[in-house]
Amino acid sequence: MAKTVRLADIGERLGVSTVTVSKALSGQTGVSEELREKIIRLADEMGYRKSTAEAKQTGKESFTIGVIAAERYLQENQSFYWLLYQEISKKAIEQNCFPMLEVISPEKEDAGGFPKVVTEGKADGLIILGAFKGGYANRLIESKKLPMVNLDTTNGWEMCDCVVSNNFMGGCRMTDYLFELGHEKIGFVGTRRSTSSIDDRYSGYLKSLMEHGAEWKEDWVIDDRSPDSGRIYKSDELILPKEDMPTAFFCNCDLSAGLLIARLEKAGYGVPGDVSVAGFDNYMSGQSAGIGITTYETGAKEMAERAVHSMLQKCRNASYTSGTSGIFMLAGRFIERESARRIGPPVRSL
Repeated sequence: MAKTVRLADIGERLGVSTVTVSKALSGQTGVSEELREKIIRLADEMGYRKSTAEAKQTGKESFTIGVIAAERYLQENQSFYWLLYQEISKKAIEQNCFPMLEVISPEKEDAGGFPKVVTEGKADGLIILGAFKGGYANRLIESKKLPMVNLDTTNGWEMCDCVVSNNFMGGCRMTDYLFELGHEKIGFVGTRRSTSSIDDRYSGYLKSLMEHGAEWKEDWVIDDRSPDSGRIYKSDELILPKEDMPTAFFCNCDLSAGLLIARLEKAGYGVPGDVSVAGFDNYMSGQSAGIGITTYETGAKEMAERAVHSMLQKCRNASYTSGTSGIFMLAGRFIERESARRIGPPVRSL
């Protein structure tokens, strides 16, 4: 039988007191955010679970919320999902609950092995963060082993509640904006059929093209990640159109927008002088391109807050459903920066 992890064990590893660990895990003041995050992560890694006695002591319900994400989404240069997890952690702790992250390796994803937080009974509910390959998440949802909520994806949406941003309308809005600046030749950056969010943003892009009677070319759609592994390409791996370069690109995320800007500049194009670029997410790692990226903010804090709220409601009542048909969709916010410029009068829709 595995040894129970105590607060003192966590404190000893980090060189802090048991009181500090307790404050960090219960959301109390007196602990810096940096140290709190270290304590949460270590407790997660060590398999700490709040005891029933501790929950009674606080006078509140306490649940352990499992969070799973594919390893490819938590690579160093794909930190938007780390941001989502941090927001989940903050909200869970505010509610006297404990978040437990499990990263699913490509091998486990391919083999279809269930997460340990599920098979070992470590969690009371599960937040599925992002899309998975090969029906992995759908099989997990169909098992009905725990209450589950999708965050930033629609895995098995008929059986599982989902919290997502309005990717379709956001994609349409960003492409409309480029038409408003006078652009008629607009490309898209994102590997289709990689994730539901990319597909929804691409569909919004197509809707805008159709409404404006604009031309679509396969050569103007640039893959930004491996369709097999999901690995984000380096900027040099992005394949630019050989002829007839678009005057603007809508990118499925700020990270890809930053990579595209680097690739364009290496090829001799100025941004926004020669080519305008718009992104999505408003995640600051995308601003490492040396220019402010015009983008569409998805609201990571609001998404995480709603996912935790839905999860706790499901832990208390298995029949609880959020939003319309179990899908809770958050509107985003347009943010204009310097990566796109006007080249002519607005292109009017048909």
